[in-house]
Amino acid sequence: MTTRWIIAIGSAFGFVFLTLPVAPSLTGQPFSFFEDDLVAAQTCDADAKPAPLDYQLTDVNGDEVNLADLRGKVILLNFWATWCGPCKVEIPWFVEFQEKHREDGLVVLGFSVDDTPEQIKPFMAEYNVNYPMLVGLGREDFQEAYGPVWGLPVTFFIDRDGTLCRTHIGIATKEEFEADLAALL
Repeated sequence: MTTRWIIAIGSAFGFVFLTLPVAPSLTGQPFSFFEDDLVAAQTCDADAKPAPLDYQLTDVNGDEVNLADLRGKVILLNFWATWCGPCKVEIPWFVEFQEKHREDGLVVLGFSVDDTPEQIKPFMAEYNVNYPMLVGLGREDFQEAYGPVWGLPVTFFIDRDGTLCRTHIGIATKEEFEADLAALL
């Protein structure tokens, strides 16, 4: 009888040990003995989907920006407006991110939902914007592709493969943005 119990307990421990690497952790995050696997699993949200990149948009200078040409880069796409208070908080961070991570393959794009180029240009000068500002006035098709967008700001993180990995609706902290960028770069 004792031998059976020893075999049963040994088998139970063996089963637990063999299945441990695939068991979920108590935090709800995937468990892995390898840190790289864990980071890769958390790069995109669980409901990530392909980003709608088949659009050509015009920047404030009248130049065309083809989003499909940006595949292979990490895109931070921010929907904003000149009248949006929280947008004015985030934009200096985006300027900093573009400067710091340009060589790493980051492209920051601002999409002004309802401003004219004449309204956007002084704003860009005031905030020293170093990334393309796209004119969204009359481009409800683009807004609907990413939305609907009910409020501002809204920021989308698109990975190098064109996957829409993360979305921040409303203002986020600089640290949250930095963590999302670090996961994608």
